[in-house]
Amino acid sequence: MPNPKRKFTRARRDSRRAKNWTLVENNLSRCTQCGVMRASHRVCPSCGFYNGKIVVVAKTKKSKGPEGGGEQKPQ
Repeated sequence: MPNPKRKFTRARRDSRRAKNWTLVENNLSRCTQCGVMRASHRVCPSCGFYNGKIVVVAKTKKSKGPEGGGEQKPQ
């Protein structure tokens, strides 16, 4: 079995190992319909459009009422 002739320094060892953990930023592009930043080649999360066509119906938040709270029972 072949063995290394010299000991790897900690700096060489650690720099070699660090290359596997590099993080890559996602490429974001603007949605042509609403202008929100979104991931390329994905449906826009805010409006549901992809490639100029509506693909997914956008979700809308439900309101709890005019005052924002539930009705309370009279005591």
